[in-house]
Amino acid sequence: MAEDLTDFYKVAEVSDLREGKLYPIEVDGEPVCLVKLEDTIYAFTDNCTHISGPLNQGDFDGCAVTCPWHGARFDVRTGKVLRGPARQDIYTYPVKVEGESIFVGLPPEDE
Repeated sequence: MAEDLTDFYKVAEVSDLREGKLYPIEVDGEPVCLVKLEDTIYAFTDNCTHISGPLNQGDFDGCAVTCPWHGARFDVRTGKVLRGPARQDIYTYPVKVEGESIFVGLPPEDE
């Protein structure tokens, strides 16, 4: 996916995030979760791929989020499943920081 086809939405300020703390937002109707790790901000879908558990309510440790419902774990940097029962990776979104503003990119509607 070419970045110039991605629509970016302002979602938060850098000061809204605390290191290692999950920050749930909505981007154009999509549930998304932000987290800041070592001054890099990551964005990923806020629904577990197992049965849509709210990842923002789960435990976060290192670079992994654990779904509060059945314990599936995902790497928030890549979206990769680290532990089942989920078998499908979570979607990760491109993030841009301009000044103090955080923008999250969504793919075009036709994908």
